[in-house]
Amino acid sequence: MKKDIDPKILQKAQLWLEGNYDDETKEKVKDMIENDPHELIESFYQDLEFGTGGLRGIMGVGSNRLNKYTVGMATQGLANYLKLMFPDKEQIKMAIAHDSRNNSKYFTKIAADILSANNIKVYVFDDLRPTPELSYAIRHFNCQSGIVITASHNPKEYNGFKAYWDDGGQLIPPHDKNVIKEVQKITNIDDVKFDGDNSNIEIIGEEIDKIYLEEIKKQSLSGELIKKHNDLKIVYTPLHGTGVTLVPRILKEFGFKNIYSVPEQDVPDGNFPTAKSPNPEEPAALELAIKKATEVNANLVMATDPDGDRVGIAVKLPDNKFVLLNGNQTACLLMYYLMNKWNEDNKITGKEFIVKTIVTTELLKDIAIKNNVECYDVLTGFKWIADKIKEFEGTKIFITGGEESYGYMVGDFVRDKDAVASCAMIAETAAWAAEKGKTLYDLLIDIYLEFDHYKEKLHSVVRKGKSGAEEIQKMMADFRDNPGKQINNSDIVLTKDYLLQKEFNKETGEEKPIDLPQSNVLQFFLKDGSKISMRPSGTEPKIKFYFSVKDKLENKNDFAQNDEKLGKKIDDIIKSMGLG
Repeated sequence: MKKDIDPKILQKAQLWLEGNYDDETKEKVKDMIENDPHELIESFYQDLEFGTGGLRGIMGVGSNRLNKYTVGMATQGLANYLKLMFPDKEQIKMAIAHDSRNNSKYFTKIAADILSANNIKVYVFDDLRPTPELSYAIRHFNCQSGIVITASHNPKEYNGFKAYWDDGGQLIPPHDKNVIKEVQKITNIDDVKFDGDNSNIEIIGEEIDKIYLEEIKKQSLSGELIKKHNDLKIVYTPLHGTGVTLVPRILKEFGFKNIYSVPEQDVPDGNFPTAKSPNPEEPAALELAIKKATEVNANLVMATDPDGDRVGIAVKLPDNKFVLLNGNQTACLLMYYLMNKWNEDNKITGKEFIVKTIVTTELLKDIAIKNNVECYDVLTGFKWIADKIKEFEGTKIFITGGEESYGYMVGDFVRDKDAVASCAMIAETAAWAAEKGKTLYDLLIDIYLEFDHYKEKLHSVVRKGKSGAEEIQKMMADFRDNPGKQINNSDIVLTKDYLLQKEFNKETGEEKPIDLPQSNVLQFFLKDGSKISMRPSGTEPKIKFYFSVKDKLENKNDFAQNDEKLGKKIDDIIKSMGLG
C-alpha cells in the first residue's frame, strides 16, 4: 500500500511518528499508513490553512485536520503576534468561548493552556456560549484578542477556530495576514507551549450573561407594546447549539410569555442528530420547529445556528401555514421596524447610519434613505461591518447592520452578527406588527408596497479539481473583460469591480474609485433595477452569483403573482448569462 502513496506524504506522516506527539496520535498515524492510505493522503497532503478568519476543518489526526496540534500551532502563532503588537502591555488579555460541537470544550482547554503558558490572561466561559457573547466579553474585559471554537453550520465532522481583535470584531487587514505569517512560522510543535498556567486563567459565566442580556434589553423600543402583545406564540430552536443558553431567556426577559421549544433540539449535541444540516438557511433545519408551530398555532418560528450568531425565521401566512423568509427579507423587516420606531421616537438627528454588505438587498438602502439615515456598503463578512462602526465611533450613531446570509446586529455593543439580540428584536417587530393588526408576512408585503417588490436568489457554480479552478477563473475573467452591453435584454448601466476598485457608469462614461479593500467581486447594475454580483471562492473551485430583481407592487393581492414573475426573471437572467 505504501508504494501508492506520495513519498512526501509518507515523510510528513513519519515526522508525526518521530516527533513529540502523544501515543494515541502516533497509533492512529501508524494505522493509516498500514491500513488506510486514502485517509493518510487526505490527512497529510497539505497543512490545514490558517485563513483570514482562522482555522476550519475536519477533525482528526494529521497536518490537514483539526486536532490538538494544529489548534496548538494556531494559538501559539496568535500569541506570538499579540506579543509583537502589544509589547508594552503588562499582561495581554484574551477571551475564549466555544459552541456545542464535538471536541469544542477540549480545543478550548488546549487554547487556554497555551495562552496562559505565554503569560496571557485568559477569560474562559464555563460552558458553551453564543459567539456574540464572546465579542461582547472581549470589549467588556478590555481584551486584545479573542477566540471562538466553532465551525458555524458546517457538518458534524468539522470544527474551527475563529480569531478576534480588540474591538470585538473578527480579524481584518493588516492583522489577519500578519497573524497568518506568525502561524506559518510555527513549523515544529516543540515551539508550542502546551503546559498551562492556571494562575492566568479565569472562568467566567453567569455574571457576563447578565450584563450582555442587559445590553440587549437596552435596544428594545417597544416595551409597552410587548406587554400588550406578550401572548404572541413563538417557537424557537437552537438546532442543538449554543442559542439554548440565552435566546429563550432574553425572549422572556423582553416580556414574551409563550415561548415553545423543540425539546429534542434543545439538547446541545455536536452530532446534530435531528438536523440534516444545522444551518438555519436550509428549510430542512426548521421542519421540526414548523411542525411544533402548526401544533400550537404559533405566530413566529426562529432557529439559530450552532454558535448562535445567525437566525432563520418562518412567518405565518393567511391560511395559517408557515413560509420561510430568506436573509434579505428578515433584514428588511428588522430594518423597517427600527427605522420607523427611531423616527416615531424622534431619535433621528442626521448622524445615524446602517451598514449592509455589497451582496445584500438594495431595499435596505431604500428604507434607510427614506428615513434620513445613511447606508454604507461593505465587503461580505461582518468583520467589515464592525470595522465601519469603529471608523465612526464617537461621531456617528450605528443603528443596525445585516447581510443576506442570515446575520444581523442591532446596536454596537457587540461587533459581530448576533442571533440572541436579533431573535429578541425580531419578536419585538412581530409585536409592533400585531399592534397594527398585522403579521410579519403582512408587514413584509407592506414594505414591498411602500418601496418596491424585491426578490433575491443565490446561485452557485461548482467545479472539481485543478481544471475546475481554472474554469472558474476563466469564467470570472470573461465576465470582467467581456460583459457585453445587456443581460436578459436590459442594458448594463453600472459596473463595480472591487478587484480594480473602480465603478464605471456606462450611461455617463463616468469612472469613480471604490473606497473599499480590494476583493475579487464584480457587480452589474441593469437599467431595469436588477443587480448581479459574482464572487469566486478563495479556497475551492466555486463561484457564487447573487441575483436581485425588483418591480412595482400595486396591490397586496398581486403579491404571489408578482413574486412568481420575479422568480422567472431571475431564471431568465441565469440562462442569459449561460449559467443555467
